[in-house]
Amino acid sequence: MEQTSLYTQNEILEKARELAVMIARTKEVDFYKRAEQQIKNNERVQELIAELKKKQKQMVMFESMNKPELAKKVEAEYNQLHEELDAIPIVTEFKQSQVDVNDLLQMVTNVITNTVSERIILDTGGNPLTGETGGGPAKSRHDGCCS
Repeated sequence: MEQTSLYTQNEILEKARELAVMIARTKEVDFYKRAEQQIKNNERVQELIAELKKKQKQMVMFESMNKPELAKKVEAEYNQLHEELDAIPIVTEFKQSQVDVNDLLQMVTNVITNTVSERIILDTGGNPLTGETGGGPAKSRHDGCCS
């Protein structure tokens, strides 16, 4: 088996930072940033967000005052405002861009997790098809650890 060097936590974290910079420069993140800026600059979107926050506070207040009929009325108004907000194309695009960025991050996480698991299985002489690790290191000589 080939001799590989061990990495320190700091070296790994530095590579993670490099990867984070790469991710921040993807088309998915770029689109997210542009969509977010358009939302911040859209007067109607900002009005709707402010109204939604107000309605949320009213719902909580009416529920705490044990006024379920008023809470239901405000909830219906809240839902109508939310539907109006969701019907605005830039809001839909922004939400999709959030999903796209999260999907990218999840893919990276999965690749790291799967690759580390595969290395552990292979390095311990395990079976990658079953996912079982072996009885110990695949190399024959001991490094003085854990023997």
